[in-house]
Parts: sequence; C-alpha cells; structure tokens
Amino acid sequence: MENPSSVMIAIAWCLAWGEERSPKYNLELLQQMRQALKDGKEVPKEVRFLVEQVQQLLGIDKDYFPKTLDELKNKYPDLWNQTNHIGLVYGGATKIKPYVFESAKIQDIRGASALLDRINVYDIPILFSQEKKSISIYQWRHDNFADLEEVLISELIIYSTGGNVLAFCPAAFVDDLANAIEKRYTEETLTANSCAVGDTFRLLEIRFGLLREPIENTLWLDWYRQKYKEPLVQAYFGNLEKNLDNSQTERCNSLAVSVEEAFADRKSFNELTTKLAILFNQRRSGNDISSRPSRRYPPMFETHPYLMRDGSDRRSAVVIVQPPELPRESNFSEALARKHFVGNRAKKGSPIVPKWYQNSQLEWQNLRVEGWIDKYNSFLDKNAVLKQKYYADLKRDDIEIAQNLSQIGNASKDFIAYIYADGNNMGGYIQKIRTPQKYQEFSRDVELATEYAVYQALAENLHPHKLQNLNDEESTLGNGALVHSFEIITIGGDDIILIVPANKALAIAQTIGEQFEKILIKQVPLGESVESKKIIGDYQIKPDNKPVDLKKCHRYKPTEAPPSQCQLSTSIGVLITAYNTPIYYAKDLTEQLLKSAKERAKKLKKAGYLGGTVDFLTMKSVTMISSDIKEFRKQALIKNLRPKLKLYAAPYTLHELGGLIKVIQALKNAKFPKSQLYQIRNLLERGKQTAILNYRYFRVRLKQDKQNLDLQEEFEQAWCQPKDSNNKGNLAPWIYDDGALEYDKSDYPLFETIWRDVVDLYDFIASADDDSDVSEAQMATTEVEL
Repeated sequence: MENPSSVMIAIAWCLAWGEERSPKYNLELLQQMRQALKDGKEVPKEVRFLVEQVQQLLGIDKDYFPKTLDELKNKYPDLWNQTNHIGLVYGGATKIKPYVFESAKIQDIRGASALLDRINVYDIPILFSQEKKSISIYQWRHDNFADLEEVLISELIIYSTGGNVLAFCPAAFVDDLANAIEKRYTEETLTANSCAVGDTFRLLEIRFGLLREPIENTLWLDWYRQKYKEPLVQAYFGNLEKNLDNSQTERCNSLAVSVEEAFADRKSFNELTTKLAILFNQRRSGNDISSRPSRRYPPMFETHPYLMRDGSDRRSAVVIVQPPELPRESNFSEALARKHFVGNRAKKGSPIVPKWYQNSQLEWQNLRVEGWIDKYNSFLDKNAVLKQKYYADLKRDDIEIAQNLSQIGNASKDFIAYIYADGNNMGGYIQKIRTPQKYQEFSRDVELATEYAVYQALAENLHPHKLQNLNDEESTLGNGALVHSFEIITIGGDDIILIVPANKALAIAQTIGEQFEKILIKQVPLGESVESKKIIGDYQIKPDNKPVDLKKCHRYKPTEAPPSQCQLSTSIGVLITAYNTPIYYAKDLTEQLLKSAKERAKKLKKAGYLGGTVDFLTMKSVTMISSDIKEFRKQALIKNLRPKLKLYAAPYTLHELGGLIKVIQALKNAKFPKSQLYQIRNLLERGKQTAILNYRYFRVRLKQDKQNLDLQEEFEQAWCQPKDSNNKGNLAPWIYDDGALEYDKSDYPLFETIWRDVVDLYDFIASADDDSDVSEAQMATTEVEL
C-alpha cells in the first residue's frame, strides 16, 4: 500500500498482537509487518488478511453511513465478523494551573510548565518507542513496566499534545499503559495531578461507534428518528431543532438531513473518545471504576508547625540555598527544587546543572529541556523576514532571557500584560470528526497554528529590549543588558499563556487571533523550510445562502469588516497591570476576562461571526477590583439612568480591537489634551446629553487639520453612527445597542461607549515614536563592541 498512515500500522499491530499478553504471532513477524507497511511493501502472508481488513476499514468513504445494520453487515461482512478487540487509552495532566502557578516566582512557573510539557511531548512518546532515544526513560520503563517494551510502537500514538495523549494499545495492556502514564507524571513532578483511562473496542467500532453484543441489538437510525426529541436523547446527540430556519418547508428538509448527520457524527470514532472522556472524569473525581490502583489519594507531603516551609509555603523545606549560589536565600521542598531546576535549564536549554542543585544531594536529574526561546529562534530561522524584523542587526547570543517580571515591565514603564487565549468552536468541530486519522490531523494542525501564531505575533510586535533604570537586587543582569521582553508560560493544544510588555499587549493579542485563523485556512506561509509542517485539514467556512448581518457583529465600520472564513478561532483575555501584582491574583482575573471574551464569542456566533474576541482590563492599582470583574462592571460601570448607560464596550471582536487602537492613535496625533480625555470620561456618568455636549465642545476647539479629520473618521464616523442610516446626527461618544444578540432584552436598548476603554489604554498603546527598542539595542551593542 502507498503512503500508509500511522493509524493503519497501529490498528494492524493491535489486531496481529491479539487479546492476550503474549502475541498471537511471532514478534519478529509483527516487526516484519510493521516495516513492510512503512516501506509500502508486501506484508507477510500470515497477517495479510488482517491488514486487508484494516485497509477496508480506513478506506470507507468519510461521508458514508449505513441506513440500517443489515446494510452494514452485507457491505462489510469481514469487519462485522472480526471479534478481536483493540485498546484505546486517553490520559494526561489535570489541574494544571494550580501546579504551575503554585509559586509566585517566574522561574518556578517557567520550570513547572516546562516539566509538564516535557513529559507530554517527550517522555510519553518515548515510552512508545522501541529505539533507545533516552537511556533514563528506557530504563524507567524497563524497571516499572517491562511488559510494555515489546508491546508499544511509536505509530500507536494518535496525538500527544496540549497535556493529553490518545493512543491505541493491544487490548491486554490497556491498564498497564494507563498506569504508566499516571506514574510518569507523579514520579517526575511529585505533586502534579494526572489521570489516564482506557477501554477495548471492536474493529468496526473505530468507524461506527459503540456497538452492542451482538451487533444486531444496537439502536440505529430508525430508532433515532423516533426518539430524537426526547430530552435524554437530545443530551447525547444534540438538539436538532435549536437552530433551524422558521420556514416550514426548509425546516422539514433541514431536519431530515440533520437527523442523519447528527446520528452519523455521534456514531463514529467520536463516540469512543467520548466514552473515554467520561471514564477520565469519573476517575479524576476519585471514583474507583476498575481494578486499577485508586486515584483517591493524591501525593501528600507532611508538614509541621516547627519545620521551615518552602517558598510556596505548602511543604517542608529540604534544601536551603544561600547567596551567592542564588541571588537571595531560598527554601526548597523537593517538588519546588525540581521546578526551579527545570526553569533554569529551560531558559536556553542549558545542559549545565547549577551548583546549588549539585550541593543539594537530590538524586533526581532532569532531561535536557528545549526552552520556548529555542523554539522561537528555530521558527525565526525558517522565516527570514520575521527574523530581520525582530533582531534587526543584533546578535542572537547577545540577548538574554528576562530573569523576572520587572525586566519585562521595564519595556513599558513597569507595567506588564498577561495574555490568556483559548480556542473557540473546538468542541463543535471535534464532534464532527469521525475517524482517528482526522483526530490526528486536527490535533497537529491546531498545535501548529497556535504555536506559529504566537511566534509571528511576538516577532511582528516586539524587539529585544535594553534594560534601563533597573533597580533589582535579585537580577544578575544590569542596566544596558539586552533581553527578550516576553515570557511564554505555555503553548499547549489551543491554550496560550504569555506575559508581555503592557504597551504591546493588545497588538500581540490581535495578531495572535488573526494569524491563528489565517494559518488554519492556509493564507499565511509557515516558512521556507517547514514544508513538511503544512496544515492538512480543511477549516474554511462553507458557503451559506443565509447572509450575515455584519452590523450585528461589529460596532466599528461593519461594512469594512472581513467576513468570518475559519471555523475555528480564539478568545483572549488581557490583563494590564504592574509587574509586582501577585501572579495568583493576576491569573484569576485573566481567566475571568477570557471567560467574558468566550461568552461574547458565543453570542456573536448566532449572528454568523465565528472569529476571535478579546476582553481586557487595565488595573493600575491592585485594590481596584476585589474579586469578580463581571460584578465590578455591573455595579460601577452601568448606570440605570434614562436611557441606560454602559460606560465600557469590552469585549471586542478582532476587527473592533483594531479600530480601538486606531482611535487612540488618532487622539494622540490630534494632540487631544490628556486632561480633557479624563474630564470627558468623568462626565460620562452625568448622562447621555451631557457627555455628548462636552465631547463636542472639546473636539471643536481642536485645530481643523488632518489630525482632527482622522479623529472624526476613526471615532465619530466609525463608532458612533445612529441606528437609522438616514439620521445624519452624531452620538459621539456613545454607541447605540439594541440588545439584538442578548437572550434577556429587559435592559435594552442602552448606550455604551469606548471612551473609558480609550482612556485606560491611552498610555499603553505604543506609537511609532515610542518604539525605540531596536535603535537603543543597536546602540548598546555598538557600545559593547567599542
């Protein structure tokens, strides 16, 4: 067979191994079959019939679905009669954020993230390898799970990204593999939570979902046509009538198609992964549902009131490090010591073991970790234009990694921004994936798009920064040093957590959202030497006869907004705050902003917009918000006047975010007095007419030149048009909202404004005159050379 997929090799391997712990055929014969499939040659005759069955299964057209079980039996009798089972295992890390953000120090956070990432993308895949790529992991597998050495091959992995792994496995070794995944996480991290589950399935179930024994008793399409309106059935297959058109004829036609599609989407490989997800949640919650070791009792480390605690104040310290080995006295438990050690090595993938760890006499040794900066530089090496844009004439080796948040904040007047992004529409897309090959492609495509979108955003909006006026006793870098002014906490699956300078945060967030979609629909080349890393899946939105009303989607120049083209997108939360804001507090607020952005995306989806959304908050004081952003906005920024006023406009679509940035730039170009910006903001609370009058008063006093015209074009005409297009009046600084996308319209219509957001962001939108990092960095390099 030409170009066999790894999925074909995996299924054939599991069938040929059989359902016992000893292989049905000679192990040498299995390896010959595997190699023959990889090379596209003829397989041994003893297993040829099994390979032909797998070929037949994977060759079924993606759109084919039998109307009856008799049709399935008659068309594929060999698959129907194949009773051997194949194992499928799903697992990974859980409760990741509590583990990563347990410590407030950036190096510990970096180390925790890097350690989890290493286990997911390096350790677990090596468990499946029969080559000795890592002596330590190979020895660990031999000591703990020797039976897996001959059983596992690399082709069994469907995906191992985003903190999770999904893999095939011979039926008898499902529990062994699940136990190995959990044990690897626990032994390496000591305190991180992990969970893995598995089950066995018939060959035909891989394509047509869960089947009963005997297959003839399986509930099929005729049953679903009768029961699809029942609540319990809708909870499993989805509510078909929810989004149908009002037209009776179209409604009937659409419903007939939807019934078959909904049933076919569920009765596929998707149903197997759903079962594993349910088992995963049950085991993660502590339920003992099998004979495997219980997860009810996570690792516990005793403490004592008279023993010294570690830096996170959660466990007893076992290592105390004094200067000069570290800049300040540090207390480590073994779990925290591992994080700090990995964080040190993750900076530049350094193989050197720090002296303080050598002196600690701790036996655990970490494998070499490829840091995010190494991956970022590898990306730039394949993209000459972005490399020149980011580094200019600077030498890569002269740039250091920021040692703490104050060095990132140094690039933006001691303010930083937390960016937390997550994918939209992922669940809906996954529910329509029917084969393991498509799962594999989808996982790979999303990982590629997410990672490359981040790298492009950083390269286009940042430059190496020269430290100035730095007063940091813990840092070994002094004023004049060049640093990468960003920190990548994690890029996993469709999740992104970054820390960047505040003045570039919104531009970076917008670029990530836009590039993610463009990469998936293949509008952006990924680089010269990454031809093997192309997007495989088709994520383009299919043409629809139903027009999209862009005025319901965008408040800024809706007629100029590009239509949604990609089925997947991102929602992003951005928190701008001082560098010394407690990380656990900032994380909580950023998660709330992300949740708000995702809620906005769900509402816009009803209007036909499937693109990205961004919510942000500028927090100049730690005590500004006590806990809940939504409640703060409701109590402080919504005025129950007549008409009702909403003193903010977030969240924004990506198109609107670009318009918001242009407004601030227009205000700066027009030399709009800053004191008047604040005065207009304060007058918003006085009422609609008062705010309009004061804005007009201040605006007409500006010089009547091009800058003033830009302000009219980018703010008044772009944002503040009346609902009635025949009305030539102007609402500035207000925007009319009739609540068309809201379920509860009791609070609408109302008037909202971007003015407060503009004022909050005014100091954090970098203009061309402010962007001096490159020139300063080049001068610093020249001074060093002289």
